[in-house]
Amino acid sequence: MDRRLLILFLTIFIDLMGFGIFIPVVPIYARELNASDALVGDTGALFSLMMFIFTPVWGVMSDRYGRRPIILAAIGLSALSYVMFAHATTLFLLIASRMLTGIGSGNITAAQAYITDITPPEGRAKAMGLIGAAFGLGFIFGPPMGSFIYMHFGIEWVGYSAAIICALNLVAVWLYLPESLKEKVHGRAITVKPVGGAIRALKDQRFRDLYLISFIFITAFSMMQMTIALFWTDDYGLDKEQIGWMFAAVGLASAIVQGGMIGWLQKTFGERRLMIFGCLSLAVGLGMIAFIPQSLFLPLNIVSIALLALGNGCLNPTILSQLSKNAEQREQGEVLGLNQSFGSLARIVGPALGGRLYGWHHALPYIGSGLIMLGALFYVYTYQRAKDRVPA
Repeated sequence: MDRRLLILFLTIFIDLMGFGIFIPVVPIYARELNASDALVGDTGALFSLMMFIFTPVWGVMSDRYGRRPIILAAIGLSALSYVMFAHATTLFLLIASRMLTGIGSGNITAAQAYITDITPPEGRAKAMGLIGAAFGLGFIFGPPMGSFIYMHFGIEWVGYSAAIICALNLVAVWLYLPESLKEKVHGRAITVKPVGGAIRALKDQRFRDLYLISFIFITAFSMMQMTIALFWTDDYGLDKEQIGWMFAAVGLASAIVQGGMIGWLQKTFGERRLMIFGCLSLAVGLGMIAFIPQSLFLPLNIVSIALLALGNGCLNPTILSQLSKNAEQREQGEVLGLNQSFGSLARIVGPALGGRLYGWHHALPYIGSGLIMLGALFYVYTYQRAKDRVPA
């Protein structure tokens, strides 16, 4: 493995472990601060709104100034937001701290662009799978750590622990991650126009359907992710620590698929089939959550987690690989930043919709997300048909 990929893998793992600490904590803590189910969803939506606004900016800045300084700046801002979270004793401070974390979440865009700088097109799906594995491993260790700290040391140390992890990450990047961008685009303007940028991006036939597939996929997944801790607590009686271990199982399965299987899956089935398999696996894995009886909670949740990991592992690296192959080298950061922006927009819609559906009936977020993933197949078909019409 390229030494830079290993360092980047460790960097993203540490960063995502700090991020994963908050996944089981924020919905439950928001409810303890008397937030309604809808407002719990809106807390996640506002975090993602900031990502939607600022992620394209980080992407363009990484093209202009380089990947390394953007990664460093994003980690520093995240650390500051986690310290603020440690002192969030009101809903206002909780939401404000999560919004600041969203502003600082430019790390992944720069990391994805870094990969495109150092890998050939045919190796990018596998390399992007390594980033997915870092996500998975971060979610293995982060959620149970967050749940354990929350239960035994209080909300303050959830924030402080994440800030310490960020500080360690900052030192590691500063010492060991070299710059990857050889030709910086200094003349590129930096603007904050996420809606206009998204609309313009949808006019580009190279990327339109991929952006839409990504948006639908992440909307469906975030509907589940923001409400599942409440569902496991309300309907199955799980405590905070058990919820953390459930998220760890999701992370472990994702790490296995994206870290160890994506290269084999790509060679065996090809990216075309992986996009279809991914949508179907996610549709079934999400939809079945609503119908799991208490007596079969563990075995059927294992099946659901396996399907979610397989679907995520098939779809996400493949979308990133297709985007990077369709983009010119000078626009890699911008294109991947726009994809992150569509993902952030989906994470605005998904939690807000999921929280409201959960308030109406606990099963609705999972039935709805499964149906949404079936709808994504239309755009997969549209994209693949358009690719077939392009001369080789």
